Amino acid sequence: MLSENDFRRIALGLDGAVEASHMGHPDFRANGRIFATLHHDMLWGMVKLTPEQQQRFIRDDPESFKPESGAWGAGGSTAVKLATVDADVLGEALTLAWQAPKHARAKTQTTKKNEKKKGKR
Repeated sequence: MLSENDFRRIALGLDGAVEASHMGHPDFRANGRIFATLHHDMLWGMVKLTPEQQQRFIRDDPESFKPESGAWGAGGSTAVKLATVDADVLGEALTLAWQAPKHARAKTQTTKKNEKKKGKR
């Protein structure tokens, strides 16, 4: 059984990760991007995965992982039950979230938009 302090320790062990606050609960950021949070109840955390990564974690450990509600969940935001998740599995999920594949895609899309704008001038 992991605690919120275990979640925090693993998240902050990632290079450049810092703890801040988002809507009254702890969040974990790297390169200015939130990659994980702790829920208000401190019994659940959240990791931002790709939808494909999310499906794998839910398939492999449905007791510990579930999609967050609504569009956030459909986009890969994944709830993690601290009482049942294995520390190594949580570490893998946090590492994938920290690697920020969505952020990289968003950056590429922004770059492409800027290139299009430059081409129109």
